[in-house]
Amino acid sequence: MESIVAALALLIVGYTVGSVRIINQGTEALVERLGKFHRKLGPGLNFVVPFLDTIVLEESTRERVLDIEKQKAITGDNVSADVDAVVYWRILQLERTFYAVENIEEALESLVTTTLRSEIGRMSLAQTFSSRNEINQALLHQLDEATATWGVKVTRVEVQSIEPAPDVLRAMELERAAESKKKAAISEAQGKKQAAIEEAEGAVQSMKMIADALKSQPNSREIMKYLVAQRYVDASYRLGDSPNSKIVFMDPKALTEALSELIDPNAPPPSQHPLNPPREG
Repeated sequence: MESIVAALALLIVGYTVGSVRIINQGTEALVERLGKFHRKLGPGLNFVVPFLDTIVLEESTRERVLDIEKQKAITGDNVSADVDAVVYWRILQLERTFYAVENIEEALESLVTTTLRSEIGRMSLAQTFSSRNEINQALLHQLDEATATWGVKVTRVEVQSIEPAPDVLRAMELERAAESKKKAAISEAQGKKQAAIEEAEGAVQSMKMIADALKSQPNSREIMKYLVAQRYVDASYRLGDSPNSKIVFMDPKALTEALSELIDPNAPPPSQHPLNPPREG
């Protein structure tokens, strides 16, 4: 009788121990009964029926990181580049993840690679460098829709690097250098043009001031001739001193007439002055 009681006690203890399952926090387990999905075990103390229930999977539901190795991609302007990314994801429905797809990480990696190549192919190489955030958002949206039936949630996608081929990088550096030189030359030409305009405006203003000052002088015409002659001599000296000097012929008479009109707009030109009557043929 004692042996029977001991056997029953051992059987009860063994059954109790065999039916107890402890699931850690952040982890879930799937139970099949006679080969069919029965229920899901959450964190804490759980009981199953020995010999009938089988725990087929115990998996973490915490967020994970999937590192996608560098992949070859072709941009919209037919430039080859190596692209890699990192994906953050977590399991929401463990039973769907286990029964809907064979290997969830391999399926995610293949899906991310295909989607990344497709998104890179929509843009030019220059756009991929300046639109990194747009690429991340587009990948996240497409992956979230594609993985909905797998019971997983893609929380974030980050494109880590986009590296063109070495010859493409050299060509881009040469292009940037040429563009910088072009901008510098344009800026220098604009600066010289502005300086010349300001200098000319200053000269005109100076001549107006001189003309206004000479209007009250009785011998203003002789003074103006002297000033014009002095300017002419100075300009000729500077041209002659220049390494790329040229011979310039100027008409002092024309300059004198223009400056005389500046001094007195109502005065007749020198060719019609009473002291200089026009010559007859």
